[in-house]
Amino acid sequence: MRSHLVVNVYREDAIEAARQAAAWLLRHGIEVSADRETATRLGVNPIAEFDLGEGDIVVSFGGDGTLLRAAHIASPHGPAVLGVHFGRFGFVTQVRPSELGAALSSFVDGTSSIEERMMVRAELIREGKIVATLHSLNESAVQRAVTSRMLSFEVTVNSRHLATYPADGVLIATPTGSTAYSLSAGGPILEPSIEALVVTAIMPHTLSSRPLVLSASSVVEIQVETMGDTVLSCDGLQHLHLLSGDYVRVSRSDRVVRLVCVDDTDFLEKLSQRLSWSQGRYGGGE
Repeated sequence: MRSHLVVNVYREDAIEAARQAAAWLLRHGIEVSADRETATRLGVNPIAEFDLGEGDIVVSFGGDGTLLRAAHIASPHGPAVLGVHFGRFGFVTQVRPSELGAALSSFVDGTSSIEERMMVRAELIREGKIVATLHSLNESAVQRAVTSRMLSFEVTVNSRHLATYPADGVLIATPTGSTAYSLSAGGPILEPSIEALVVTAIMPHTLSSRPLVLSASSVVEIQVETMGDTVLSCDGLQHLHLLSGDYVRVSRSDRVVRLVCVDDTDFLEKLSQRLSWSQGRYGGGE
């Protein structure tokens, strides 16, 4: 069995936890590798980052951003992903550091459950041809560049015109991503096992804009109607600049992220804790 570690190297607590996890895995006869920078800090085998997905499990140590990086590495190949929470919100990361040993033991024994999370595929269309394809676990967003003014975005769903948004951008989120960028833009929270797409305008300059939940089989196209610099951003990890006349087609990806599931009720507990819903009737405790 092969394990690969993805670590936020700017957090000493994450590095120390990864070091302890590596020792546990090695004691149980499991191969451990990491990217070259991380491997130097942990004392494990170094491999190229694009090879990290070719194993049995990828364990991330950090926040949801670190887990997203692990998910992008793993999704083309299909290993399980286990996220150890060291960030702030941690909606996607699965276990606390104190729970890691039990989670690893369950995975090695074959008793842990695996939860498949859908992804979206964003295709950049230029002069009628697909020039780039990116995959996202959270969301794909078409938005104005920092130096651009407000723009107008035309959105079609299944080849039918939906709306034209005067806004800073439009994003298409998965249920997993409904608690990320989409939530901060005013989108709804979806339970992660639901199969759907969420269309959310980013900072719309209209009172009629409302987020929309679509079938997971929907195909959404986004085109900029006014002149200005725009960027296709996928999970905040990949960015492509659009040229005049380009448009983006977003649909369900054929890839999935296979998350090691520790507790089936974990998502609801995280909502209550992360959003302070459990701190008394008025959100401030007693």
